Amino acid sequence: MTLLPHRHAALFVKARLALPKLACVAGEPSGDLLAAPVLSALHGLPGMSEINVYGIGGPLMQAEGLRSDWPMETLSVRGYVEAIKQLPAILKLRRDLIARFLGEDRPDVYLGIDAPDFNLGVELALRKAGVPTLHFVSPSIWAWRAGRIHKIKQAVDRMLCIFPFETEIYERAGIAATYVGHPLASDIPLEPNSLQAKARITRLLNQSSDALNGIVIAVLPGSRGSEIELIAPIFFQTMTVLAERLQGQKLHFVIPVATPRLRVPLEILKKKTQEQCSGISIYLIDGEADAALEAADVVLIASGTATLQAALWKKPMVISYKVPWLTAQIMKRQGYLPYVGLPNILCKEFVVPELLQDDATPARLADALLEWLNHPAKVSQLKARFAQMHETLRQPTGLLVAQVIAQTIAASTQKRFA
Repeated sequence: MTLLPHRHAALFVKARLALPKLACVAGEPSGDLLAAPVLSALHGLPGMSEINVYGIGGPLMQAEGLRSDWPMETLSVRGYVEAIKQLPAILKLRRDLIARFLGEDRPDVYLGIDAPDFNLGVELALRKAGVPTLHFVSPSIWAWRAGRIHKIKQAVDRMLCIFPFETEIYERAGIAATYVGHPLASDIPLEPNSLQAKARITRLLNQSSDALNGIVIAVLPGSRGSEIELIAPIFFQTMTVLAERLQGQKLHFVIPVATPRLRVPLEILKKKTQEQCSGISIYLIDGEADAALEAADVVLIASGTATLQAALWKKPMVISYKVPWLTAQIMKRQGYLPYVGLPNILCKEFVVPELLQDDATPARLADALLEWLNHPAKVSQLKARFAQMHETLRQPTGLLVAQVIAQTIAASTQKRFA
């Protein structure tokens, strides 16, 4: 048996007694969804089963062992105007978080999950203090605000990219980057089973097994309060227009409620719509976006990560969005691509329609949805295109990100005890 020198033995014991520490921040439900599989995979890696994970995250990350010290909802805002309203609370949270992470809760590595406007500032401060920083999900520098790459170079040790074309952009800028695929592509099966999804929804709603016979339209108005305020009323009006145009056909509108706090405003809109259009079938289900999308014949959806979910479920969709006028003007001046929806960005052309701002009227949205319903050949072509996309994005994302975290922690620990 070889005995370690006294100094090395003491360091070895100290290293063994100190649990690895990972600090991470997800600022919205989509980030929570992306990061949960990472934490799950991390616990299965050697030496990581008892890792101490803390920061900010939602229920999915917390179920995987995250200690969330601040409410994720504080960061769940979209657009410049909306962010200004929350700015004092967000800035205070960031100051408190940085102080904690540079003090009593100094981590071995920091993982920022999306939310670049918040996370890059945290990463910059921590990296300057010697904490290794990883960022999971590249900001859309290829679409708008390309100048952010300079701040990224200062703040981030390694960018973890969910789209294959992104790594080349970072490598040209001298920033380490790894393509890890998109976790949704692994979670969603290559072949959807609409009948099975319909059966699940009817069980959740305590409806008869044939309750969803007819045309099923999934309606996803967003996961933020501002989205429900701005775009959801237009989506509900679109349901009324469709019901009027397709009289005699059974239409079922299935709306997944992203977070509990959104149920009340959606219930109000549902009641108002049913009063205006008697007999219209509208179902609100808590969460279950995947079930709603898998069951759907066509989808009306707000721009965001959910559009990629819909594409991976191989569904024809109409993408829409509406933000305050000032936010729209700023975003328009910062933009580089002619499209905002992820399916179009990845396909590099308008494979699905986008109706934004003043174009997002109930009549035009209904027309676009009917175009899919009336042309099954176009739907078949779209499904084939989405199948190719699915294959490209299908990687063991959670494991790949977890391995980078574990390697970074190992290097950080080795350096600390050298």
